[in-house]
Amino acid sequence: MAITKQTNYPADPVAFGKVAVMLGGWSSEREVSLKSGAAVLNALQQRGVDAHGIDVQRETILTELQRQKFDRVFIILHGKGGEDGVIQAVLEMLAIPYTGSGVLASALAMDKLRTKQLLQGIGLPTPAYLVLENDFDPEYVAATLGLPIMIKPALEGSSIGMTKAEKVEQLMPAYREAAKYHGEVIAEQWIQGKEYTVAILGDEVLPVIRLETTHSFYDFSAKYIGNDTKYHCPCGLNQEEEMQLQRLALATFHAVNAKGWGRVDILCDQQNRPYVIEVNTVPGMTDHSLVPMAAKAQGISFDELVYRILAQTLSVSNATTGGPHVR
Repeated sequence: MAITKQTNYPADPVAFGKVAVMLGGWSSEREVSLKSGAAVLNALQQRGVDAHGIDVQRETILTELQRQKFDRVFIILHGKGGEDGVIQAVLEMLAIPYTGSGVLASALAMDKLRTKQLLQGIGLPTPAYLVLENDFDPEYVAATLGLPIMIKPALEGSSIGMTKAEKVEQLMPAYREAAKYHGEVIAEQWIQGKEYTVAILGDEVLPVIRLETTHSFYDFSAKYIGNDTKYHCPCGLNQEEEMQLQRLALATFHAVNAKGWGRVDILCDQQNRPYVIEVNTVPGMTDHSLVPMAAKAQGISFDELVYRILAQTLSVSNATTGGPHVR
């Protein structure tokens, strides 16, 4: 796969003007966002950018944006209210350029159910699934999807609310756990095999990372707390196999109309057939996060990665359907 290196970012940080780094927010991923945001803010300030951290509060963010007169925004909010198109719509209304995907792509990628429906509709592979209601029949679900089964809330990230059910009697408790969160609950076919993630930066597809965890799956603890998760980059695939995953990730990224940067998670079964799990339009940027790892493997430091993401707000112009809006 041809890899296009972005070179149109300014050497002079003054070009960015006054920058808000939006972090925190009110979702269940608030703590992760605070860590990601602190790392992004520090990186921008180290590069000489006039960057200011804004802990986003639902009641005050609109007034804060108008009062401080920011020139552009680096969005590092995870989950509801920040990654789902809500804050993107606010910034569109105020005509403030921002990083990452626009309203449509953000809302779509945040919704795992609608993303799966889209991927199925255009012929991209994703695991089979059922939408669960509170009176679902566990025996029917197990017979349809097989065991084990992944139960997940459709509108959460960071593996929050997810449970691997290995027995029929575990399905209902797993459903109740997922149902604590907003949105529909999905029962998804379990793909036994290896897990990969593919980061995208502008038009550049970064090296594939293979994840290896001692947990039953790559859960919240494996992502952010434990130090026993292994990250393989090179990922162990041959060149053609890695390019196949990169092509699938890029096709998925474009299918949801994502822009700027993001990450696509893929499982490969024991026959090495790939299945797209989800698209992340505002991935984590903590010391455990995957996009910085992939960037490092490509020779891009964390500070440069953050700088390049912000630089996209200077050169990309489009409407609410995706990407930084430039006045």
